[in-house]
Order: sequence, then C-alpha cells, then structure tokens
Amino acid sequence: MPAPKRPGAIRKNKKGPLVGTGGHGRKALEGRGPTPKAEDRPYHKAHKMKKAAERRQPSGGRAASRTRGKVQEDLVTGRNSVVEALRADIPAKALYAASKIDVDDRVREILQICAERGITILEASKSELDRLTSDAVHQGVALQVPAYEYEDAVETARRLMTQWEKRHIRRPPLLIALDGITDPRNLGAIIRSASAFSGNAVIVPERRSVGVTASAWKTSAGAAARVPVAKAANLNRALEELKGMGYFVIGLDGDGDVQLPGLELATEPLVIVVGAEGKGLSRLVTENCDQVVSIPIDSAMESLNASMAVGITLYEVSRRRAGS
Repeated sequence: MPAPKRPGAIRKNKKGPLVGTGGHGRKALEGRGPTPKAEDRPYHKAHKMKKAAERRQPSGGRAASRTRGKVQEDLVTGRNSVVEALRADIPAKALYAASKIDVDDRVREILQICAERGITILEASKSELDRLTSDAVHQGVALQVPAYEYEDAVETARRLMTQWEKRHIRRPPLLIALDGITDPRNLGAIIRSASAFSGNAVIVPERRSVGVTASAWKTSAGAAARVPVAKAANLNRALEELKGMGYFVIGLDGDGDVQLPGLELATEPLVIVVGAEGKGLSRLVTENCDQVVSIPIDSAMESLNASMAVGITLYEVSRRRAGS
C-alpha cells in the first residue's frame, strides 16, 4: 500500500537543468561558427607576427609592377640608387636603414632628405635587410617606393616631337625601344646609357617584356629618375605611329645592311630598336625599320649584349649630332 501523500509536498519525477551544466546557455552557444585561425585572432602571437611581416614586406618602379589589379611595391637598394631616387623627389613610403650602418656623405644626404620630407626611417638588422632585398647588395639602405607610373609611348613621342618643332629642346628626339628584352639589368643599363647620351625616353612593350623593377633601378644607378620609361600596348603599331609623326626607326642587328659609322639618320628624330641577345629583332619589328644597322666587331665575337649595343649606338648618334 503506497504511503499517503503529505499535504503541500512537491515530488519531482525528472531533474531539470542545473546551474553549471550548460543547459541554460545552450542556445547562446549556437551560431558562433568554427574557431578562427591563430593568425586571425588579434590577441594571438601568430596574428601579431603576421601583421609585423606585412608591415616589413614590400607589397613592385619608381620600381614596381601590378599583379591581379593590385599595386605591388618594390625596394630601391644601394646608396647611389636611393640617393638619386630621393633627389628626383620620387614618392617614397619608408627607408630601411641598417642599425650599424657605416655613414658616408650619401647616407647623410639620404637621412637628411628623408627627415625633410617626413619619410619614415625604420631601423633593421643586416639579416632583415638581406631578407627584404632577397640578398641584393643593399649597402645598408633600401627605399620602399610605390609602383612605377609608366608614360604612354605614343603620347611621349608626340610630346617630344612637338617640343623639338617648337625649339623647346635643342636636339631631335631620341628614343630607345626594347623588343623582347626580359632582363631588368639590361633595362637598367640601357636607361643609364640613355641618360649619358641625351636619350629622351625608353619604350617597352606591354607584354612579354621587362619592367622597371628594383633590379632595373639599381643597375641604372639612379638614371631611372631622369629618363622616363614608356609602355606601348603593341610595339609594332606604336612604331608605325611614330613613323607617321616623322621619326625614323632603326633596328640593331649583326646582319644589318648599314654599318653604324655610316648612319646618316643620326641627326634626325630617331627610334633605336634593340632585341634580346641571341633572338635579335622580331620579324615584324624588322619590317617596320627604315634601316637595320650593324656594329662592326671582331669576328671572334658572335654578338654584343643588348645594353652594350645600345650604349655604342647612342655614343655614335651623340657624336654625329654634336658635329652637325
């Protein structure tokens, strides 16, 4: 016989949720998603390391390139290149300087210009500079610069021709066009020669061609701050337009029908086209040339480096113009 129920007694057949079991907060836990990665948690060490790396890492010249629509920044390295870039008032974001740098006149000028222009100076160890510059010879300084802003080849040529016709510049325009050259050191050396022998601009194709990178900047020894590099969407079409403006186009090739010492077109508005060593000029570019010029060399030497061939040609053009 069951025990009689006492008045007012409460009997529970099941236990309800108890404090501490999580039952009360179960709904609050729903919808928070997976745990974020360590590098995405602001309080985590991995996140801080990621942010520090992003600040140090240059994001392409005037040394840069564009990748997938995003501006890629680059580093100008070496004391001569950095001081020339700063003298030319190239927009700079930051200067990386070695913590125990051997200070000379160039370094003093670099630090002074950075201080005057409010450019951030970041101290870095040699190992950090080596890593940032991919082990380039940086001489203790590296300048972070925004992407190189290329001029339009046709517009540049037209502007120079107009300036010459109005006698705003003394000598006929002198341009150097690159056909299939992909080595940035060649580009840098050509820019340097152009600066030395009164070249007005360098033209590079939009595709399958070298651009102004940190390596080109360094090889130019700062001349990239003085000689603009312009891009042509299509080199052959650009050459045709330039010929229509009054330019003469000469191509450099070992089998040319005119030797450099007999170049009568030297005193005219001129475009010198050079191809890659080994491949030479492309067929279509050769067809667009008014003359194909060869440089006499010893028979034991098969060909000249592209930048060397341009330098020799520019010297001869400059010499003939000085005597005209």
